[in-house]
Amino acid sequence: MKIRTAAVRALALLAAAGITLSCNKPQSGGGGSADASRQQGDKGAVGVAMPTKSSQRWIQDGDNVKAQLEQLGYRVNLQYGEDLVENQVSQIENMITAGVKVLVIASIDGESLTAVLEKAHDEGIQVIAYDRLIRNSPYVDYYVSFDNYKVGMQMGDILAAGLNLAAATQEAPRYIELFGGSPDDNNAYFFYNGAMDVLKPYFDRKTLVIGSGQQGMDRVGTLRWDGATAQARMDNLLSAYYTDRKLDGVLSPYDGISLGILSSLKGVGYGSGGSPMPVVGGQDAELPSVKSIIAGEQYATIFKDTRLLAAEAVKIVTAILEGRSAAVNNITDYENGSTKDGKPYIVPSMLLQSTAIYKDNIKKDLVDNGYYTAAELGL
Repeated sequence: MKIRTAAVRALALLAAAGITLSCNKPQSGGGGSADASRQQGDKGAVGVAMPTKSSQRWIQDGDNVKAQLEQLGYRVNLQYGEDLVENQVSQIENMITAGVKVLVIASIDGESLTAVLEKAHDEGIQVIAYDRLIRNSPYVDYYVSFDNYKVGMQMGDILAAGLNLAAATQEAPRYIELFGGSPDDNNAYFFYNGAMDVLKPYFDRKTLVIGSGQQGMDRVGTLRWDGATAQARMDNLLSAYYTDRKLDGVLSPYDGISLGILSSLKGVGYGSGGSPMPVVGGQDAELPSVKSIIAGEQYATIFKDTRLLAAEAVKIVTAILEGRSAAVNNITDYENGSTKDGKPYIVPSMLLQSTAIYKDNIKKDLVDNGYYTAAELGL
């Protein structure tokens, strides 16, 4: 999706939600966002640190947050760390030096920002962890994300439905393999645990079997959510455990990982010659994966509307800078490994809901709401 298209959709969503934005257009000659800020009154600078441009969703997230903040009169310093922790730390340090009033951070490594967040705190800068919980620091003021445990449960539901596990027997079990997200991302554990809780009854009844026996995030995690890493591991699993056995499904926590898995599966003949493609889920409803679902390769994905996530982050920024407490809906689940006032610190969180996307609800849940156009999907 083009960045300009994502920005337009973000603004349209805000308008539909009843948030009034300035309609002043920037004057010709450049400096559009700066001109818009001057027209509305400069409300100060906000730093936005995103992990990488290698994933479509992070480009959309960064663009949506930036567009919405700028329309409300904030100057935005948006940076991408390109999955290098040292880059992101340096970028955040520069934002602090430049005098941003709030930091919105989607961390590359949720455990590597302790020192730089202490610097932010010393400068009176509040921090919003965006979609990835930042750990080991009491200076994370808010967390905005989706209900990640429920996202994991939806991943388990995808396999249960696609494999018709209710009909499986011990004599004819379904064989699957497990892939987890990046072990340095706190969300990965919520996804994995949610999925495994859904699948546990089938494992217990021995109607669902992990062919390789590999489970646990220490064994199935995929560092940096990297599709090539997932593809290489899938290659190894297929050659070691599935030369005389059919693989029925794969738990996948992210569309980029799913595409790597599918490439490996196609490389050994699945999806052609009468050998059906295993049930492979995913997450983020990225454009290539939605097209793959339409083509009958990837089975499903989890849609997390990043326009809504950006809007919640903007609400929290606004509350902070207006001296108010931001609205949250979870104050129990996201302990981040630090202490505050002598107690384990639980980060106040705003959690949104996600939607499972199958081939038959793509139009309703992705096209009709303006997230994609029919033309983008080839419909």
